[in-house]
Amino acid sequence: MERPEYEYDKIQKIPKIMDASIKFQLLIVACINIGQIIVGYSVGWSAPIIPKLQDNSTSPLPEPITDLQASWIGSLLYIGAMIGPYVTGILSNLIGRKPCLLMGGCLNILCYVLVITTKNISMVLALRVISGLGMGITTVCNLVYVGEIASTHIRGILLTSTGIVGITGTLIVYAVVPYVSYVTTGYIALAVSIAHVIGLFFVPESPVYYAMKGQEIKAAKTLNLLGRSSDLDKILETFAQKKRDSSDKIKDWIEIFTIKSNRMSLFITFTLGALQQTSGVAVVLFFATTIFELAGSSIRPDVATIIIGVTRLVSSIIAPTFVERSGRKILLLVSMAACAFSLGILGLFFFLERIQSSVIESIGWLPLVALIIYFFSYEAGFGTIPNAIVGEMFRANVRANGSALAITLTWLVGFGLTASFTTMVNVLGGDVTFWIFGGTCIIAFFFTYFIVPETKGKTLNEIQEMMS
Repeated sequence: MERPEYEYDKIQKIPKIMDASIKFQLLIVACINIGQIIVGYSVGWSAPIIPKLQDNSTSPLPEPITDLQASWIGSLLYIGAMIGPYVTGILSNLIGRKPCLLMGGCLNILCYVLVITTKNISMVLALRVISGLGMGITTVCNLVYVGEIASTHIRGILLTSTGIVGITGTLIVYAVVPYVSYVTTGYIALAVSIAHVIGLFFVPESPVYYAMKGQEIKAAKTLNLLGRSSDLDKILETFAQKKRDSSDKIKDWIEIFTIKSNRMSLFITFTLGALQQTSGVAVVLFFATTIFELAGSSIRPDVATIIIGVTRLVSSIIAPTFVERSGRKILLLVSMAACAFSLGILGLFFFLERIQSSVIESIGWLPLVALIIYFFSYEAGFGTIPNAIVGEMFRANVRANGSALAITLTWLVGFGLTASFTTMVNVLGGDVTFWIFGGTCIIAFFFTYFIVPETKGKTLNEIQEMMS
């Protein structure tokens, strides 16, 4: 009679153990996501800062910046961001995921120390490169790390959460930075960066890294803490035949292109990322205030950017709510279609302004409404799900390298677009420029429909089998 009671007690304890492990995963991701606040802060920083640097009364520089310098302040973030993922790709398999996360956090601290001590334009340009480097390392390592520690049934939610928290960082910029001094913007980000680095000391190393290094006991202990003990045999089997020497590291890069599943993963993640960038999101984020000034909108630029920031945050919550229910693909398709529509409307406003239509005076609110629709639909799918897909793609031994390559190629597209935005508007006009962005969303729609696979409910190994 005692045995059934004992077995029943064991069964009763299972939900409690699972609850504790899920809470542990959520706590880990919360520590990781403090870094995503800084990523979002860095992305949005230039929008309200550029007007400050163009005004002698608010700038720490000896003279106002030029339009060319403003473009470089916006786009140089991508230079560092393109280098950062390769640092992650090389070092994450060599010294571990956790040290790379700490490295990204320390670079963010250095960046905002430079903001506080800015004396000339060279320091501003340098801190943007350093900020991009920290952003690149943090973003890629976060996606790789969260993808490896998360349970299958909540992996999509946890991966999309990184995008939501990044949006929160941008919202902080839009809501606070226009109303504080240039130096204060550095102190705000510095405090968050220090909190991020402190939090990272309390997260465990990825069990996949331990398995990669043949440290089976540590891998087993970490998986047990995560409530994923049943995954131990699968993870160890993946690396049973691998010894991590220098020749293997070169082989890992080669395998990105020689193994079919990796090639397909790179193709899908890069193409989605490139289309995401050419939808114009970086342009709007970096030059949001400038765009409203160009459009001659009746809404104050600083107020409009705050409204956009709130819209992004609210809409981004939709993705993790439905990503494990409806799946990745349907959210992407609906999001892309709505983005194309809203950018077409924004282009129409610029067209009416260019031909000096009498209607323009009565629709000064249209740019804001169009961008609210754009960001609501963008963050509900197109802006968050591609990042989740990056964290799910590639074989384990090339996941860091493959993610780095896909994201840096994506950011290269973003750099080219932001650096040429002013030229595009001057040569093509705001109408044609935003119609091009809208057309890109239509291309993204068809690419997703025909090419992108549904990864809902699949383990990382099952995704690789599907890609093959």
